[in-house]
Order: sequence, then structure tokens, then C-alpha cells
Amino acid sequence: MTDDAVPHDAVPHDAVIDDAALPDSALPDAPTGDAATGDAVITLLVVDDHPVVRDGLRGMFESAPGFRVLGEAASGVEALDRAAALDPDVILMDLRMPGGSGVDAIRELTRRGARARVLVLTTYDTDSDTLPAIEAGATGYLLKDAPRAELFTAVRAAAEGRTVLSPAVASRLVSAVRAPKAPGGEPLSAREREVLALVARGTSNKEIARELFISEATVKTHLTHLYAKLGVSDRAAAVATAYERGILG
Repeated sequence: MTDDAVPHDAVPHDAVIDDAALPDSALPDAPTGDAATGDAVITLLVVDDHPVVRDGLRGMFESAPGFRVLGEAASGVEALDRAAALDPDVILMDLRMPGGSGVDAIRELTRRGARARVLVLTTYDTDSDTLPAIEAGATGYLLKDAPRAELFTAVRAAAEGRTVLSPAVASRLVSAVRAPKAPGGEPLSAREREVLALVARGTSNKEIARELFISEATVKTHLTHLYAKLGVSDRAAAVATAYERGILG
């Protein structure tokens, strides 16, 4: 990962009032900034199904000035409850988690008009992960191999509403935009292309659901949509048409 993944422009400092000059009754009930730097403290919610990852991220951010971890969640569903209760500035969101995916959580946070910015932090950079997350409303997308300084900068940028993408993800987004569209019809979504690729490998609906962490009913819905877009009525015809049109291979 390179330094180009995240903008490095300095975060402007807000004016700071000297608390020592104020009477105790005039002091705020809770700190609103970092005492050492005067910068506003960015509050975080860490969402990941692995306790070791959550512990590592909490320790990393709590050891750095300007950040405060308000809480953790182990699934997308839990993230929604914790986000509503804690109202963080930034949510560090993993994507593939048992008990509720990160993309579903991002989509629901967007629907609710949540104030928090979502920065995806995951090991996955496939089209089927990146595009749905960005379309759902994620402010940024980083991979877990990002250096800590890069991650800190990305969180600050996300808190300001600036888009942050790793180079690999940015490249995939450009490729997806340029992907061939079905002639005379709508383009296949990233998830539909992923389902179609698995169908082409002979994968059953049940196996596709397990591979993509979605339900079999959702797989069937994706198949119905891609059949309509390709103008076909079954799996074999969908695969053949996709190869003919350059959507697969």
C-alpha cells in the first residue's frame, strides 16, 4: 500500500479556550478536544467479528492523541445498536461478519441518516465487496494492511467527510465503471457479476450463499435480476450469454 491511498493535507486546528482562565462552573462537563494538541477528538466505534482485531484497533487509537474509542461491535446488527447509542464520529466497519454484514449495516445507517461516517477496514478488495460498500454509503475503504499512520490520516479525513480509498480499491472502482454493459439492457451490478461468476463455475445456490455471506433467497433474487438484464431464463443461458457479451472471461 502506498501513501497515495490517503490524502495527507493537514487538519485545520480550531481555536482553543484556556480552561485555566475560567472558573470551575464555566468548564464543560466533558472534554471536547485533545489536551495535548488542542485538536477536536474524533470518536470511534470499532466493528469487527474478531476480538483480537478489535483489541488491536482499540489499543492503537487509544494510544494516539486525538482519538477516543467509544465502543465495539461484533456484527453489522450490533453495530446499528451501538451506533445509535454512542453516536460516534467515525465507524470502522469490517464487511464479512456472521450475524449481519457490514454492507447491510452501512445501507441501514445511510437510510437512518446517521451522523457517523463509515470507513470500511477489511481484508477484501473484490468488486463484490468494494462496490456495494461504496454504493451503500461508505465514506472510505481501506485494507487491513494499511500502516497505522495512514489509518489515522484516513480516519481524520473520513471524519471531515472526505473520501478515502486504497489504491487497489480505487483501481477496481475505475474498472467497474468501465465494465461492459449488457447490450440493450441495464449493466449487471457488482453482486450480480459475482453471483454469475460463481454460477459459471457450477456453484449451487446454497454454496453461493455461503461464499458471499448472503441468504439463498437473496441469491435467487440476484439470479432473477441478472436473467432479466441478460434476456435469458436459466443458468446455462445466462453463462453462455455473459461469455458472448464479454461480461465473463
